[in-house]
Amino acid sequence: MYRISNVYVLAAFGTIGGALFGFDVSSMSAWIGTKQYLDFFNHPNSNLQGGITASMSAGSFAGAIGAGFLSDIAGRRMSLMIASLIWIIGAVLQCSAQNVTHLVVGRVISGVSVGITSSQVCVYLAELAPASIRGRIVGIQQWAIEWGILIMYLISYGCGQGIDGPSSFRVAWGIQAVPGLILLLALPFFPESPRWLASKERWEESLDTLAMLHGRGDRNDPVVQVEWEEVQEAVRIAHEAKDVSFLALFGPKVWKRTMCGVSVQVWQQLLGGNVAMYYVVYIFQMAGMDNNATLYSSAIQYVIFLLATGVILPFIDRIGRRLLLLSGAVICMVIHYAIAGVMASYGNPVDSINGNENLRWEIKGPPGKAVISLSYIFVGVYGLTWAPTGWVYASEVFPLKYRAKGVGLSAAGNWIFNFALAYFVAPAFTNIKWKTYLIFGVFCTVMIFHVFFLYPETSRRSLEEIDMMFDSNVKAWQSQQLQDKLGEAIAKRQQSRSDEKAADTSHQEVS
Repeated sequence: MYRISNVYVLAAFGTIGGALFGFDVSSMSAWIGTKQYLDFFNHPNSNLQGGITASMSAGSFAGAIGAGFLSDIAGRRMSLMIASLIWIIGAVLQCSAQNVTHLVVGRVISGVSVGITSSQVCVYLAELAPASIRGRIVGIQQWAIEWGILIMYLISYGCGQGIDGPSSFRVAWGIQAVPGLILLLALPFFPESPRWLASKERWEESLDTLAMLHGRGDRNDPVVQVEWEEVQEAVRIAHEAKDVSFLALFGPKVWKRTMCGVSVQVWQQLLGGNVAMYYVVYIFQMAGMDNNATLYSSAIQYVIFLLATGVILPFIDRIGRRLLLLSGAVICMVIHYAIAGVMASYGNPVDSINGNENLRWEIKGPPGKAVISLSYIFVGVYGLTWAPTGWVYASEVFPLKYRAKGVGLSAAGNWIFNFALAYFVAPAFTNIKWKTYLIFGVFCTVMIFHVFFLYPETSRRSLEEIDMMFDSNVKAWQSQQLQDKLGEAIAKRQQSRSDEKAADTSHQEVS
């Protein structure tokens, strides 16, 4: 069967899995302030709405926990095909929802699919891409999430304006099945991960796949041979270890990697992206906008998010992971404290806003516009830094033997905090109002120190070089200098092996 060999084409189709996450985010955020949704579901209060929103994250947590086992057994490609089928089922259930329970079941099932794809698309692309462009390839995952958010939001906006009654959100939620179907139909034409094939001792297939991806089918291409040797060495080491369980991820040689992978996903959530993504409508309503202006302003925010990530992807490997994570945390910390200060100084308590009793704080006039502007800046900074880099970093830090389950556990950390925050933010705006932003500001303050002292640099290094770096126990802030030395040592070793092979070939020809 024909197999797609261009890495960028594979990333474009593969990250439809990320778009599924984006579709599910705005399939809810676009409707929570509309009359059609509120009337049909009997005006859910802040606790119930938090539960509805968070139900997708609960399913995603379960999906991410099981994704590593599924991916190791069935393969990266097959696990994504299964996730596509689950997504289509979830979309059908949401489209046909008759009550809150029915809707929550559909969102949980869709969430299982998102949990699988959000963790295993990263693994799959990291194992297909060469080290020099791995960051931008894996980062396309986040960009696809943002495209999904924007596309679904615009679809929902169009349906809300052009269709009356429950049919408006049913059409929008039914359209969610389309990207899942596209991904399902495209996956049979994808190659399997060469590293997964090698881990199953399917050596010929693994080498053929590497040659197809990086050598235009030439097994003897120098790039292919270098990567093939690294894959063989990684698999040899992996086979010497016992079968991996989740407890093994906390073993003496792996726990630091697990800490980095899981915590970067948790911090990505605690940075405050949920405030901007799930409840953007609430923020703009508190700032004095009417419903129609709120929808327009929300679309602008999603466009900023999309453009920011699109701008950074070509440069993400040059800049490095640490600089992006540290700068993002510092700037977002300042923005959270600034929004809290403006809202506390110029806002006032109210009983409801536009009939929504979940909102109890109002800030109008120039201060309200300042909050909107700061929200836009926050989304831009988030899109430039933590949004793509968190996924890239988590996909890089684990060795082959632990990668699928490690990234799955990391994604599970993302989703359990996504669930907690999706549920927390709606009641928080009702009960503690502007103080919500202080909490996220404190989170940003803590993560600055965590990243600086404990996150080593991983950009522009092969996955095998990253293994050597972690094993060396170097200080995180000194990791770039060590990486350069490792790169030189590995390059010399590879050149020596190439010279030995050339000498052997020459000797055989003479004989």
